[in-house]
Amino acid sequence: MKLDTSRALFEEALQVMPGGVSSPVRAAKPFPFYTKSAKGCRLTDADGNGYIDFCMGYGPLILGHQPAPVKDAIGKQLDEGWLYGTPCELEVRYARKIRNYYPGMQMMRFVSTGGEATMSAIRAARGYTGRDKVVKIEGGFHGAHDGVLVKAGSGAATMGVPDSLGVPKDFTKHTLQVPFNDIRAMEAALESNKDQVACVIMEPVMCNMGPILPKEGYLRAVRNLTKEHGVVLIFDEVVTGFRVGMFGAQGYFGVEPDMTTLGKIAGGGLPIGIFGGKKEIMEKVAPQGGVYQAGTFNGNPLSLTAGMATVDYLDKQRAHIKLNESGEALRQALTELLKRMKLDYSVSGMASMFQVFFGPKPENYQQALRCNKALYDKFWSHMLENGVFLPPSQFETCFLSTAHERGDVEDTLRAFIKSCGALK
Repeated sequence: MKLDTSRALFEEALQVMPGGVSSPVRAAKPFPFYTKSAKGCRLTDADGNGYIDFCMGYGPLILGHQPAPVKDAIGKQLDEGWLYGTPCELEVRYARKIRNYYPGMQMMRFVSTGGEATMSAIRAARGYTGRDKVVKIEGGFHGAHDGVLVKAGSGAATMGVPDSLGVPKDFTKHTLQVPFNDIRAMEAALESNKDQVACVIMEPVMCNMGPILPKEGYLRAVRNLTKEHGVVLIFDEVVTGFRVGMFGAQGYFGVEPDMTTLGKIAGGGLPIGIFGGKKEIMEKVAPQGGVYQAGTFNGNPLSLTAGMATVDYLDKQRAHIKLNESGEALRQALTELLKRMKLDYSVSGMASMFQVFFGPKPENYQQALRCNKALYDKFWSHMLENGVFLPPSQFETCFLSTAHERGDVEDTLRAFIKSCGALK
């Protein structure tokens, strides 16, 4: 596999971009490949190499690259314009549609990124409650803003730097962390900080550390505790929203939070973030209330169009049925192969998400960190050499799309056998 062009591009990028990349999760050793084009579930790099893609833009591309319904919708919207600086009908239509799937989002605001959505949701919760403290889950990643870069997952965990330089200690003192799947720790945090905690923000499925699934009854117990203490419960469904199913993880597990953040799939592959919740909370957001939030690209018509086209297709085609069945079949096949090869690795996931952990299946951040990251890095490199692109981190989630066909999965399983065999 020749990578001369990618190597040259990376050497040039190092001179003009920190680490040569636009986001830490895109870094790979000795250098990342540079994508030239993408179609369906395949990427082609600058040197002409092809890969089966299970990164899928880190989750947004549930219909694959360049799906016709989304591409056509974007093309039509381009003829109408792509930035107005005024309200548009799309905002109202899409907000009503989202509320049908996430009824707890009685009011919402469209922003540009998932990180912006979580930052704004926390601010709204603080404004609503008049409290300062935030409880987050260890290893949960809610964007790269100051208050949540404490024991963060995703790129921060991958790099071994869960806390960021430049974040004042006086600010992070308001952020408390508890382990995932530990309801006693959550209870202790709320009890010892009575009337001080504004919100609990959590991924209902830990997608930036795995994925790691909640234990039975855990999310319901968190919901009951937060109600008891008058604490706003925020479900960060930037990844799981429209991924687990049309109603997200909250619909799947039957637990409704006070606030929800969406992104990724909700933008159909274009930049978007959405935060919303109970009317009495969202009425605190400017211009109706005193919690300020603004953005030039809020409610961008291209992102709204791409998101609506994606959501409409998923719903009308009932796409999650086949997609989630494919995810379960792939996880079972990977698990069976590991047993046959007598390897003590594990496979985790749900719906159309999966990950291979080089250690026992974790239930929280600390257990995930004990998995063999160095071995995963070698595995990742072997998979790439065999034509399969996975997220370059043990602590990221792999995604199936509707564009992945049986032949793609079979090619992936063959690459998996070769790659695991090369690790012995």
